[in-house]
Amino acid sequence: MNLDLQEIDGTRHQVRRTFSAGLLRSDGQDDYEVTGDTTIDLAVRKDEATFRLVGRIEAVLELGCGRCLERFSWPVGLDIDMLYLPESESSDEGDVRIEEADVNTAYYRDEQIDLGQLIREQLQLTLPMKPLCREECPGLCTFCGANRSTTTCDCSDPWEDPRLAGLKNLLPR
Repeated sequence: MNLDLQEIDGTRHQVRRTFSAGLLRSDGQDDYEVTGDTTIDLAVRKDEATFRLVGRIEAVLELGCGRCLERFSWPVGLDIDMLYLPESESSDEGDVRIEEADVNTAYYRDEQIDLGQLIREQLQLTLPMKPLCREECPGLCTFCGANRSTTTCDCSDPWEDPRLAGLKNLLPR
């Protein structure tokens, strides 16, 4: 899954690769699972020891809904623009303030860029804060735990906050 930078001759190079879901399998700590093939299509521009990768990643992820907890497929198509510098130019000075331009900068080692790592990072950055199987997903019942998308329950909300009982008397009947 590495891009060998020694094979790039000239200033421009086109890379198109397809990876199976098994190659991008996470270690169980990610909030998503890659399903199906992932395609990466990149234009690589070389300027001495600096490489700029501009292109697109296409994948299908499986996420858990933030309301009903059901798994659902989420197609992803994202544009990337990454600048790769030799690892010797990285500064390991402890705490460093990260600027906006630093988010699109990475480092390579041994004339290799790990495309798998690039794909995993970009997919992680594109995940929604609260993934939903659909916008109108009703979620789970707070009492019995039933999935309101697939079943109906007869639970009602009998609990009232006693701290707000005095306010209820102010409302006209």
